[in-house]
Amino acid sequence: MSIYKQLESLSISLPPVTAPVASFVSSVGSGNVLYLSGHIAKRDGKPWAGRLGADLTTEDGKTAARGIAIDLMATMHTALGDLNRVERILKLMVLVNSAPSFTEQHLVANGASDLLSEVFGDKGKHTRCAYGVAQIPFGSCVEIDLIAEIAG
Repeated sequence: MSIYKQLESLSISLPPVTAPVASFVSSVGSGNVLYLSGHIAKRDGKPWAGRLGADLTTEDGKTAARGIAIDLMATMHTALGDLNRVERILKLMVLVNSAPSFTEQHLVANGASDLLSEVFGDKGKHTRCAYGVAQIPFGSCVEIDLIAEIAG
């Protein structure tokens, strides 16, 4: 099934891509690998601020990570012109703005991982690391970057 038909079946429409707000680009391709810069969680178009385990629940974090996965797919679409060119999602790095006692970063990251697997099937299964961090730009609750293999 086309990636776009799968997105449609999940009632997902890709949002417009937001331009970077600092000295970097959204994506860089090298050979058959596409690197995406970190995308932060947003709610109502603004950074979704808060710390997991203090202000936000694990479920909030999973929802935020899922939203970031949608934004990452929008950036891939813009960079590639066609998400069907994605051969494999290789890796995610998930940063979770965490209270010192919060230890469910891996569950927060599942919000993005599960959606990418649902959209891309086996091509969406990837390696991953999830870290608890003291802060993320704009106080956002989650930030995720992505590496993908692409067809020529």
